[in-house]
Amino acid sequence: MVMKLVSNNEAFSPHDEAAAAKLRALVCSASIEATPRQILATERLPDMLPAGTCVYVPFLPRGQFSDTLEACRHLVDVGLQPIPHVPARMAESRGQLRDWLAELDESGVDRLLLIAGDSDTAAGPFADTLAVLESGLLAQFRFHGIGVAAHPDGHPMADRATLTQALSIKREYARTTATRLWVVTQFTFDADVVVDWLQSLGDVLEEVPVYIGMAGPTKVKTLIAYAAQCGVGASARLMLRRPGSARLLRAWTPDGMVRALVRYCLDNPDTLLRGIHLFPFGGLRQAARWIQEHSGSVEDQRGPFHESSVQ
Repeated sequence: MVMKLVSNNEAFSPHDEAAAAKLRALVCSASIEATPRQILATERLPDMLPAGTCVYVPFLPRGQFSDTLEACRHLVDVGLQPIPHVPARMAESRGQLRDWLAELDESGVDRLLLIAGDSDTAAGPFADTLAVLESGLLAQFRFHGIGVAAHPDGHPMADRATLTQALSIKREYARTTATRLWVVTQFTFDADVVVDWLQSLGDVLEEVPVYIGMAGPTKVKTLIAYAAQCGVGASARLMLRRPGSARLLRAWTPDGMVRALVRYCLDNPDTLLRGIHLFPFGGLRQAARWIQEHSGSVEDQRGPFHESSVQ
């Protein structure tokens, strides 16, 4: 199958009903990331996000697991779907990781995002996510599904071949254990980077759904700072070299990138791309407002494995 490349600046006619419907489907399946502090300090959170919205909750390097747990319990209480980050390298022992998983399970959390974590060294026996999968601990609990991270822009600690092999191993784990698996990517600014990455996977993921990370509306100065921290500087430089980048220096919105991904989905109906994941660098309220403005009427729950995901 020949995959078509698209540009971030490529738009479609407002009268293109198929494109408009696909845009709504992408945005309606959007998940969002929020720190425990944002979740617990934001008033009227259910008014900002439709019921069932998937909210990813990071376990920050200087944070405590108790912060993540409290935020997840709050999300459950207000009718949102928590997806906590579980960083392999932060677990000091097999017993501590088992305790984390047990507390999440008991709190009503039924899916999680398994990541290696930002630490250069492991605090305990788990050097990466593969070590957690091999431990057999996840099989002791009733999680509905497990997400894993991917990096279309590359990763400072591993080349593309190594990252692709890791995804293949995780897919095989999901198959042999009947685990529902999905992939959510680090944010990037360039749809061509995303498409190139999807093409490079070949049949590695087969039917595993992919959710593309992107930054929510924010100031470009803020965005570049986050990009430098997260290893996506190449994508940021590509963004700034595009025609009209002077305008971008005032503000960034994900509109252009979403339009490009919409066109890609229409041209490649077999794509694994199922939705988008927003990083609210400009603030949780601003990102939630963008979702509301671009999704139209949202009646269903959203997120990994939900029927509203892009097909």
